[in-house]
Amino acid sequence: MNAPRISAAIITFNEEKNIKSCLESIQWLDEIIVVDSFSTDRTVEICRQYTDRVLQRRWPGHVRQKQFALEQATGDWILCLDADEQLSPEAAQEIREKILQGAPAADGYIFPRQSYYLGRWICHGGWYPDSKLRLVRRGRARWGGDDPHDKLIVTGKTENITGRILHYVYRDISHQLKTVDSFSTISARQWYDKGAGFNLFMMLVRPPIRFLEMYVWKKGLLDGMPGFIIAVVSSYYVFLKYAKLWEREKTAPEER
Repeated sequence: MNAPRISAAIITFNEEKNIKSCLESIQWLDEIIVVDSFSTDRTVEICRQYTDRVLQRRWPGHVRQKQFALEQATGDWILCLDADEQLSPEAAQEIREKILQGAPAADGYIFPRQSYYLGRWICHGGWYPDSKLRLVRRGRARWGGDDPHDKLIVTGKTENITGRILHYVYRDISHQLKTVDSFSTISARQWYDKGAGFNLFMMLVRPPIRFLEMYVWKKGLLDGMPGFIIAVVSSYYVFLKYAKLWEREKTAPEER
């Protein structure tokens, strides 16, 4: 009986600083699918050194682009990674043992994801273990959630992988703030389109609650200054979503 084939599905846009390391970590797989949103840097050139399955497609949003990439894969199993992630050697070995050498009963596998930021691996504050479903049986999963917070959903049983996905999340604080600005705009638009109304009380209470949750309750303080910065910026992200919802209500047409 032939061994199961494993594909990888990745979306990219201007990821020349990250994509090589990502692809190096999975080059042993049977197939790598890259869906690129017309990068203007060397991303596509680098990807074509590792796979001939590089497709270019206009950006329709996180969920739809990842779903498109998932649908292009032909393997029996599909590993979904972001361009700023790498599969650790330990995780790769577990995949070989469970999928290639075993008889998997599960339809999806969940990995702990650990982020590297501001010179250290983050171990607390809700950032670790950041459990992510990333390896799925073809035909048993789809991408859902609301942009920009996509979520892979599987129909069937899931099991855990102990090996980590390594996440090189932000280059620096400016990169984090730029992402927060972009994601808060998308989230506020999603709220508005769903008919959510601005709530001043929630705008006042949820940002400090988020800070306390990450820095105190989830022990982000044990990650030193990076843990403090993460908690503050995460609180700011919550504030911005409400502020931009208020702004959209004031500037958008009255008719939804």
